[in-house]
Amino acid sequence: MGTQPHPIPPADNDQPTRRLMRTGTLGILAFWLVLMAGLYFAMQYTMQPKGVTVTADGAVVIPRHHDGHFRVEGSINGVPVMFLVDTGASLVGITDALARKAGLQGGDAITFQTANGPREGRVIASDSVTVRSLAVSGLRVGTGYTGRSDDDALLGQNFLRHFDVEMGRDRMVLRPRGG
Repeated sequence: MGTQPHPIPPADNDQPTRRLMRTGTLGILAFWLVLMAGLYFAMQYTMQPKGVTVTADGAVVIPRHHDGHFRVEGSINGVPVMFLVDTGASLVGITDALARKAGLQGGDAITFQTANGPREGRVIASDSVTVRSLAVSGLRVGTGYTGRSDDDALLGQNFLRHFDVEMGRDRMVLRPRGG
């Protein structure tokens, strides 16, 4: 009288249950993807620093970016650039592509000693270097910088020394001398 266990045949309603489970899993996955994308964009928005401002006395206030650097829009010979303020750089540094756009040709060949080692470039006199309301004419500019894009540049000491520079925890202020 021993009975052998018999496999139970699958029920006819198993297929809709599996489909419902698959749909539920995909729905939960889609929910989390949308939530994470929303958090990503919210973080990108909140991590953007406030814009650069110019005060009534002509000072330029540059907020610190979330990566710890100070960046400010400006121009070289009227060509727009995004400057990275580099208090350790002796000269304003630009990419070769930016030098071509700004009409900076010729100059003296030089080997720059950078934090990443020696770099070949040229030193050329510019017509003007401008950061918002602040401008300096006839600055020497070094080419050969490699930024994130062709329009990136370093704002070095030969520009900064014309202004009173105040650096705080979350901002840098460039103030015209005597102001």
